[in-house]
Amino acid sequence: MARRVIDKSSTTSAHQGVIAYTAAKEYVALEDLLIISRERNEPPLYCILDGIEDPHNLGAILRTAEASGIHGVIIRSRRAVGLTAAVAKASAGAVEYVPVARVSNISQAMVTLKRNSVWVVGIDPTGEIDYSQVDFRLPTAIVIGSEGKGLSDLVKKRCDSLASIPMQGKITSLNASIAAALVMYEALKQRSR
Repeated sequence: MARRVIDKSSTTSAHQGVIAYTAAKEYVALEDLLIISRERNEPPLYCILDGIEDPHNLGAILRTAEASGIHGVIIRSRRAVGLTAAVAKASAGAVEYVPVARVSNISQAMVTLKRNSVWVVGIDPTGEIDYSQVDFRLPTAIVIGSEGKGLSDLVKKRCDSLASIPMQGKITSLNASIAAALVMYEALKQRSR
């Protein structure tokens, strides 16, 4: 295959003269995540992403989710990045191990989780409690907002509680993947006790 054909076909621009075509990573159903938690014999622990658009952020979140024991990640099907080649690369392979459910309505997915006794905690600067005060040993879904916009109003209203990450500098927010990592590792710390 001519180099220019490979250059044109590559979505990451980081090929080594070889290109392979494979099926995209398949999404799981939201209900499958609940089954995965039961099979692990652990209280559910999910990460819901409310409109993450940057493939590097999604990849980093998947990598941290895999390392911290998250049972699955839930993403929006519209106005959000999906499981692309750039996401797979940024995840350093974690995309193969973390189940991802893609839903048309994040708010409705939250209602489904609540009906299954999962506590939904939004991470937002307006949160009245520190994220480290949340009891992550309970069945929990951590909700992270989009870059720049944070949690949408409806998603914020549907959360059981809002928790904040303390900020001492002049910047008022963290990168979405960093915020997600802090909270996921707090959950791992609490569940490891």
